[in-house]
Amino acid sequence: MQKPLHWREIIITRLIQASGYSAILFVAAIFLFLMREGLPALGEVKFSDLLAVRWYPIEAYFGILPLITGSLIITIGAMLIAFPLGIATAVYISEIAPRWVREILKPLVELLAGLPSVMLGFLGILVVSPFLRTALDLPTGLSAFAGSLLLGGIAVPTIVSIAEDALDAVPRSYREGAWALGATKWQTIWRVTLPAARSGVLTAIMLGIGRAIGETMAVMMVTGNAPVLAITPGSLFAPARTMTATIAAEMGEVASGSTHYHVLFFIGIVLFMISLAVNIAASSVVFRAKKRAERILS
Repeated sequence: MQKPLHWREIIITRLIQASGYSAILFVAAIFLFLMREGLPALGEVKFSDLLAVRWYPIEAYFGILPLITGSLIITIGAMLIAFPLGIATAVYISEIAPRWVREILKPLVELLAGLPSVMLGFLGILVVSPFLRTALDLPTGLSAFAGSLLLGGIAVPTIVSIAEDALDAVPRSYREGAWALGATKWQTIWRVTLPAARSGVLTAIMLGIGRAIGETMAVMMVTGNAPVLAITPGSLFAPARTMTATIAAEMGEVASGSTHYHVLFFIGIVLFMISLAVNIAASSVVFRAKKRAERILS
């Protein structure tokens, strides 16, 4: 017969449940607030005008397409940098580095993850942008490429920390079984350890993308903030502007309740939906990987 719960256990259980439900409540409240403030933009500005290629609110041009393409090209560039570097670093710390090196690198990576983005933005302005301007012979170093480099560096510690934890959680028996079958250390890493930690690695990548696409200050400081359409390969080395930078730069100066105000919140809705789509896609991949693993084990 099951022993009845003590009143303290009941209180703790209810608090934990309330904390779990509060996360859903907060996300729903944020979404409803964005919808309330952003949907009026559809009645004040034609939808075709919102998808135009010119953003100049002073003259009532509210085309958000340049902001979307700017955010996407910078985020994609950042992940092309952060993904291989972050996963390789996590593999090195978890599988290759000596114990004393790991004890140094692990806290150092977690320390880098907590650095303020404003400080990294100053680093980008003073070091990265001038270097790119001279090395690549660009008219200005304040470009989408500078933003991608900086965002890649910001996302790397998050990817490394979570992916390393996932790799470290793989049972040692998996590795020993592969070695017993004659696999080399690299074959064990790429064919056994990484696939076994796939869900954790995908979670690390998802959080890295979320960190990159939601970053504001660092991007606003090094990308040049030019709302131009970024659809050509050369756009990577030209100034660009992201949705987050636009909201941060203009929300403090806009009149509450104006068309400009509602369009900025509509940009927030678009950003929210993009982040939601990334999370749903990553979660579905993780779910399918778990189901596949369960079928194999059964």
